[in-house]
Amino acid sequence: MKMKKLTGQFRSTTWDPFLIICQMISLQCIMYFGLGMWICMVDMIAGAPRSLDHLFKYQEIHIHDLDGELIIAAFVLNALTSALGLWFVVQRTKQCLDFSATMHLFHLLVCWCYNGRLPTSLLWWMLNLACLTITCVCSEFLCMRTELQAIPLSLGPKADL
Repeated sequence: MKMKKLTGQFRSTTWDPFLIICQMISLQCIMYFGLGMWICMVDMIAGAPRSLDHLFKYQEIHIHDLDGELIIAAFVLNALTSALGLWFVVQRTKQCLDFSATMHLFHLLVCWCYNGRLPTSLLWWMLNLACLTITCVCSEFLCMRTELQAIPLSLGPKADL
């Protein structure tokens, strides 16, 4: 039996594509579950019928009436929800930008497929860029706070490993 040598690093830097794929699927599920919940609450407030169009159709994002403004608010609140999910699933400050960008890239691809064409609304692009920024910055803040916590040192007897 081969024993693994301790390298003295806090985390392993081994390439693990299965872990990354699982984390990405988890984050995408958290993002869409959160967005669905926020849109559902927004639709109840506005008295609008629930529809997948509110999640994926770029024409629904507008500032002409309360419905569009509430959908924008739901996307922004979901950016905070996604940041919490990223902090919980990934827990690495260095990977927050990568996972945030990938989540929003997948959202772009889903919207593109749903609409049959690339979104052309400037407000849609600005909103998604703002949500990407909010998700990335907030998740980096949370991960950094976790990574910088003091490591408790025990003054008791040392365990012999």
